[in-house]
Amino acid sequence: MSRIGKRPVPLPKGVTAQIDGSRLTVKGPKGEIGRTIHAELSVALEDGTLVVRRPSDESRHKALHGLTRTLVANMVEGVTKGFSKALEIQGVGYKAEAKPFGVQLVVGFSHPVPYHAPQGIKISVDNNVLVKIEGVDKELVGQVAAELRNVRPPEPYKGKGIRYVGEQVRRKAGKTAQAVAK
Repeated sequence: MSRIGKRPVPLPKGVTAQIDGSRLTVKGPKGEIGRTIHAELSVALEDGTLVVRRPSDESRHKALHGLTRTLVANMVEGVTKGFSKALEIQGVGYKAEAKPFGVQLVVGFSHPVPYHAPQGIKISVDNNVLVKIEGVDKELVGQVAAELRNVRPPEPYKGKGIRYVGEQVRRKAGKTAQAVAK
């Protein structure tokens, strides 16, 4: 059996799971999240834990077994603790502003760039340069962070742009003045 897939996912207090065919819905204090499980795998609710089972020992089923168990565990963690990512903006005049629809970025273009947050995602801004993305779906939080970073990725010469907090940007040396021999 898969080392990851065989471990049951415990349901903490206040978290409920509902299985409807191949659809799994998990509700908790932070919210609700649903996902369709692969048709060949099954999820069962046993003694307050979720157990993922596979039909055979084919390598495809083994891979799906571990993946599905991890996705289910992320759903449970999302509705109990939630997930968050933080981005920082570096550059003179670069800033972010929280709006009702999401966030508006001023990052060196001739116009401000609005970003409309998907449902279930909360975006907050601290000091105009620290953007925090929070939600119950780990995939969606990561996707929103990647899309915001992609508006103006950090450039290697001056390091200006949007980066993850703690991300190291490899800097390049710029052009150097050379004596032209004639």
